[in-house]
Amino acid sequence: MDNRQALGSWLSGPRAAAEEAGVDFGYRGEQLGLPEEGPGSIARPGRRLAALAVDWGLSLLIAYGLITQSYNEAAQIWAPLIMFALMVLTVGTVGFTPGKRLLGLRVLALDTGRVSPWRSALRTVLLFLAIPALIWDRDGRGLHDRLAGTVEVRI
Repeated sequence: MDNRQALGSWLSGPRAAAEEAGVDFGYRGEQLGLPEEGPGSIARPGRRLAALAVDWGLSLLIAYGLITQSYNEAAQIWAPLIMFALMVLTVGTVGFTPGKRLLGLRVLALDTGRVSPWRSALRTVLLFLAIPALIWDRDGRGLHDRLAGTVEVRI
């Protein structure tokens, strides 16, 4: 291996270097038995973030329009509480929030397929801590999904 090849593998990262060496990582969700594309496949990060933004906007709208007349108070106090309740109740009953439904996403439990309220509460608490949601495995699931035993898929 010459220096240019070694430098190129360092710049492209360990996964690219391993793939060049012949390691097959498979596609995201393969280890979970999910399809590679289409309905039931792992949700992409862009859609997940967009759904989170829609849910946050809805929570802000409810807090500002129905509870307070101050954007500052709505954003700091009420919107996070409304979003927490929205996520726990909707994911724990129907499997998606309004933002997830709008963008064609659903949360499933890996063992039963239906997310129980306690799993939804655990997932939401970990999501609100932010750090577990920023640590992903090779399937694209956040640590909050792994600990709750859930996966977010496309509908």
